[in-house]
Amino acid sequence: MGDKSDSLRLAELICARLCHDLAGPIGALLGILEIVREQQPDSEEATLAEEMAFAAAERLKLLRAAWSQDGDGLDMPRLRAATAHLTTGRKIRLDIEGLEPDTVFPPGAARMILNLLLLAAQSMPGGGDIALSAGGRGNVLLTISGPRAAWPVGLATWLVDDTAAWETAVSDMRNLQAALTALLARDHGFRVSMLMPAGAGDDMEGAPPLLVQLGAG
Repeated sequence: MGDKSDSLRLAELICARLCHDLAGPIGALLGILEIVREQQPDSEEATLAEEMAFAAAERLKLLRAAWSQDGDGLDMPRLRAATAHLTTGRKIRLDIEGLEPDTVFPPGAARMILNLLLLAAQSMPGGGDIALSAGGRGNVLLTISGPRAAWPVGLATWLVDDTAAWETAVSDMRNLQAALTALLARDHGFRVSMLMPAGAGDDMEGAPPLLVQLGAG
């Protein structure tokens, strides 16, 4: 596979290029749909198309922020704005009230948080709640709850084993976000730990909280 850090950089560059290439066509489509809406204000089809195009644009912004090497830091207003797409039109609620109002995540930590939130939303096919709260000593606690909320089987292993994470990233598209999030954390020196009950195995059902230690980043 080569150097894991170099491979991760390559993955980031490819994602950044795809986001760049898609931004233009999606922006053009939104402009065209705006004109169509002006000409046919009562068209349900145009309304639906506009909503879908807007959702795609917002998703692209979030992915760019999560995977850009030159990302910005995030304060609470920017975090809410960046993650609005995760809850719009979905049965998911994001609660960040457990963080201090003056919390600011620097660029590396911001990317880590955004990737974890993408993973959290993906891990809740039946909807539910995502909560970010202070975990003490500058750390963050991430919890998900809902009727089908569960972290991917294998996440605990990927968080500590780069080889296993890479094998998953290249062979299992369903768990790509989980594997790359684990690799990103280790590459930046962050530690993400599952707070699993004593005696629980990697294949346990449910969603134990994740403790995100950001101090090393």
